[in-house]
Amino acid sequence: MLILSESALKAAGRFIKGSDKPVLGLRIAVTGGGCSGMQYSMMLEEKTNFGDSVLEIGGLKILVDPFSAPLLKGVKLDFSDGLEGGGFKFENPNASGGCGCGKSFSV
Repeated sequence: MLILSESALKAAGRFIKGSDKPVLGLRIAVTGGGCSGMQYSMMLEEKTNFGDSVLEIGGLKILVDPFSAPLLKGVKLDFSDGLEGGGFKFENPNASGGCGCGKSFSV
């Protein structure tokens, strides 16, 4: 389903360790919005929701809701520490279009 680079796994692990509350895993989702119609969402979660898929990638638990699962199939997630444009970056082979900032996409 999802592919996370080593740098994305390390960055997510740092965020989880730095959390002031218990964290079960990282939720990756697709929601409506952005200039191309759909956008990615990431958040630390304490528990699963009904219907979630729980993936274990590199020792990290990834939570994905049923709506997002087909839209995230084959998506690669990377992380860069660069001064300009640093952060998480999604590469979606299913996207038919996207915006210039890379935060939203269409299928």
